[in-house]
Amino acid sequence: MKIYLAIKFHADFSNRAFIESLADALDKAGHTSVIAVRDFEQWGALKFSNKQVMDQDFEAIRGVDMLLVEFSEKGVGLGVAAGFAKALGKPIIVIAKTGSEISDTIEGTADKIIFY
Repeated sequence: MKIYLAIKFHADFSNRAFIESLADALDKAGHTSVIAVRDFEQWGALKFSNKQVMDQDFEAIRGVDMLLVEFSEKGVGLGVAAGFAKALGKPIIVIAKTGSEISDTIEGTADKIIFY
């Protein structure tokens, strides 16, 4: 299954190891992951306008089987990705660290929420 991982990333890439660990887990489970900061922006090597980023995200979401949202940290872009995936009829799974607050919008779009 091809999965788009929506996750809030830090501009200083301090959560890069965490993002890579999620991608590795998906790969080990037999899935292919698409992650904007890794695949499009190449961990900051390439810079795009906000419109270009959104266009790339939307195109990528169109081409996947499912959206996986890591929602331990809130982010407007996560809600935008979830809403777009929902409009396309894509399944949406939300994962978050135990104790994380899940917004009403994300809860309303998610097909399943898993705390870890």
